[in-house]
Amino acid sequence: MANGILFLIPVALGDSKRAIDHLPEIAELTDFIVENSKSARRHIQGLGVKAPLPAIEMQVLDEHTRSETLPDLLAPLLAGRNVGLMSEAGCPGIADPGAALVELAHRHAIRVVPLIGPSAILLALMASGLNGQSFAFHGYLPSERSGREAKIRALEEESKVRGMTQICIEAPYRNQHLLTSLLECARPTTRLCLAANLTLPAEAVQTKTIAEWKKAAPDLHKQPTVFLFQAAT
Repeated sequence: MANGILFLIPVALGDSKRAIDHLPEIAELTDFIVENSKSARRHIQGLGVKAPLPAIEMQVLDEHTRSETLPDLLAPLLAGRNVGLMSEAGCPGIADPGAALVELAHRHAIRVVPLIGPSAILLALMASGLNGQSFAFHGYLPSERSGREAKIRALEEESKVRGMTQICIEAPYRNQHLLTSLLECARPTTRLCLAANLTLPAEAVQTKTIAEWKKAAPDLHKQPTVFLFQAAT
């Protein structure tokens, strides 16, 4: 029996209704791997899936999933059924625990199909005006202040030497901690882009120097935000 296909299904950022291009196979899916079953049900309904929600099997893959349980998630695929992998927001595998499952799928010769959809990281980079030819995504910086500030200084120095854009994110309730550290540690001439609430009605993307941001720092508390910065060379 041939393996099933693992479809990587992007979901809307926030409540955005910007749609992905659906493949006919998506409508036939009855198996999903999701970060949060409650929010996933809402997104599944918008995918045109034919099966009623009670008939859909959902397995959870989140930050608490133990690596030794990952092979169990492959069972439907190894049984020949197609499966949809959905991140809590944006693209599966990008700043998302689904990457570990995708890597395991490749090791079992399971076909992986990424579908078109929104990535907050790339949308932010596109809108930032910073270097899109050379950039790096670092995920979450250290939560402890001294470690976070040391990391910012190291990334800024790398950006200055290589002319690259540095990209990071933070849990929305900790946004102000990261913003404060950036404003305190980065050079006045470093450009910082704050891309908040992407694709939502409250979307706000602005790029200013650190010196300019210090004059009027925004309130980003609990607003999904991508932070991008590039040092002056």
